[in-house]
Amino acid sequence: MRFTKMHGAGNDYIYVNGFEETIRDRSAFAVKVSDRHFGIGSDGLICIDPSDVADCKMDMYNADGSQGKMCGNGVRCVAKFAYDNGIAKKDEIAVETLSGIKYIRVFTENGKVVRARVNMGRPILTPREIPTTLGADTAVKQALTVDGRDYEVTCVSMGNPHCVTFVDDVWSLDLPAIGPGFERHPAFPERVNTEFIRVQDARHLDMRVWERGSGETLACGTGACASVVAAVLCGHCEKDAPVTVKLLGGVLEIVWSSDGNVYMTGPAETICTGEIDE
Repeated sequence: MRFTKMHGAGNDYIYVNGFEETIRDRSAFAVKVSDRHFGIGSDGLICIDPSDVADCKMDMYNADGSQGKMCGNGVRCVAKFAYDNGIAKKDEIAVETLSGIKYIRVFTENGKVVRARVNMGRPILTPREIPTTLGADTAVKQALTVDGRDYEVTCVSMGNPHCVTFVDDVWSLDLPAIGPGFERHPAFPERVNTEFIRVQDARHLDMRVWERGSGETLACGTGACASVVAAVLCGHCEKDAPVTVKLLGGVLEIVWSSDGNVYMTGPAETICTGEIDE
């Protein structure tokens, strides 16, 4: 089976062309290829399939085999793959996801996509739709106790659930010790992605992320979007102002626009191509 390994700000996935390849059990295959010692190594698997409503469809699986609804870094790479491989050779590419159709504006150099801007849609702020048991109308600045420690969190869905907490220093945190308690907390019935954010100023955030099903990753596009939304809701940032989010794997630019949508711009890069037995 042919595959392409790609990353967006260090958030790496194995991509398989579903127009040409067939995988009998995508969940099990995701576990196999994601293993960084006995597989290829990645944060998960993304299959690029035909779609009846868009240029292509993104079918995403986390490293533990669980299916994900949306990945902001992944969908940029899907658009790159579609453009570079002739599936959709145009400046704006529509990708069907389990969180709806996403529209990606691609930027090219020497005939290949190098960056992309995604309309990530409107954030979901109603607790039962995120879903979380925290809050009533919104889950902003809620108290949450995790493994005996008290946090103030703001919850947002960008097609998948996020819990954002602001801290003084993100780089010294022991995420493997802290993250699982958030991910599987009873307040989050579908588990949760957790972002730990330091506010440098109104235009710059530092971020580390613990993703449900994958653990700590170098970047999370939906998480960066959720973090900027949370920062606006908590008074740290402003709408319509581009915010640079610094992650372990690189930098993303996020804008929560007055039109209600969140826009994300970032890199999309091919690492390698190859073949693997299913």
